[in-house]
Amino acid sequence: MTSESESGHKKAGIGIIGGTGMYLIEGLEIKDEVELDTPFGKPSDLFVIGRLEGKQVAFLSRHGRGHTLLPHEINYRANIFGLKMLGVTKIISINSVGSLKEELRPREVVLPDQFYDKTHRRGTFFGDGLASHISFAHPVCPVLSGFLYDEIKSYGLPVHKGGCYICIEGPSFSTVAESNIYRSWGCNVIGMTSVTEAKLAREAEMCYVTMNFVTDYDVWHEEEETVSVEMILKNLAENTKNAKSIVKKAIAHMPEDLGKNCVCLHALENTFVTRPESIPKETRKALRIIIEKYLPD
Repeated sequence: MTSESESGHKKAGIGIIGGTGMYLIEGLEIKDEVELDTPFGKPSDLFVIGRLEGKQVAFLSRHGRGHTLLPHEINYRANIFGLKMLGVTKIISINSVGSLKEELRPREVVLPDQFYDKTHRRGTFFGDGLASHISFAHPVCPVLSGFLYDEIKSYGLPVHKGGCYICIEGPSFSTVAESNIYRSWGCNVIGMTSVTEAKLAREAEMCYVTMNFVTDYDVWHEEEETVSVEMILKNLAENTKNAKSIVKKAIAHMPEDLGKNCVCLHALENTFVTRPESIPKETRKALRIIIEKYLPD
């Protein structure tokens, strides 16, 4: 087995996607900053490659350093494909969310295991002559989620395991009516990014978990102040500090073989419905690192 990834750089088995306010991690020994061109265009930013707590990681700022990208402007396909090119098999995604439940308080952590997708056709790796239908009934990696839950709990921060993340298009926040409807549907938290990453990570056969830090009660909570950027940024600063500490702790304790037999790593098996001889050569070439073990040339 080579230690070099498809990009020509040393493999980074763990990928970290930083959300709002998390544009780098203190303590990351930076070895390289990599600009990748993918079949789907350019990712949000340079991939920062280095060692964190003794392990090789790849860090990406989801919105770009300086926060220049709105949720619907993010090139999710390029971001996830780029991590695949770097040899990543496990992704820890850090997200800021609004709470739709009284018991999920600001500055607490939620590890949802379900999604409701209200975004508009943000992307799949497939098409262009190749059809695949992945199973997405259980969209978050149970192995990675269980490990992260134990790490957050031992850190001493209130953490809630399970629940539904509703992903809206944004960039505006919800109306009161929308927020109450989402609550009536049984959703737990609301955000604008994670479900798209989760779908693409599943298609790329990567373990994915989203660690959600609550910044506010959305707009449904009559006894709380109206959601504003000022309020969110105040809670965000504290959440970001906790997120960085938790990620460092989790990576330090993460066994090298965590998830080595996980079902996520075989998610594309028996999902292709296009006859091999009908797949365009250009599509085969573009998706080679994802499909080659099932559809060799």
